[in-house]
Amino acid sequence: MAKVELYTNRGCGACVNAKRLLDSKGVAYDEIRLGSSRRTDSEFRVRTNGSKTIPQIFIDDEWIGGFEELLKFDNANELDWRLGLSERPNVSFFTRIMRRLTGRIY
Repeated sequence: MAKVELYTNRGCGACVNAKRLLDSKGVAYDEIRLGSSRRTDSEFRVRTNGSKTIPQIFIDDEWIGGFEELLKFDNANELDWRLGLSERPNVSFFTRIMRRLTGRIY
């Protein structure tokens, strides 16, 4: 099973939705609340290149992005294998290269 970390804050609907999606898959995650300490907030800025939105999600220390990106991975049938719930889907070499170059999910 993958290590999943979510940076969240109170009153964040997208944070609730991200947690619900992960809960529906039976995935354990570490929720890291912003505003709890300066160290946490500083770590968040460094790990997310200064992102201003929440949630921000990491799977096995790889920055996935926010809830919308999490949904894109799920809709592309890639979230389960990233979470260690299934085998990696057969994706063409071209598609993998384009994903790396653009940071997009096709």
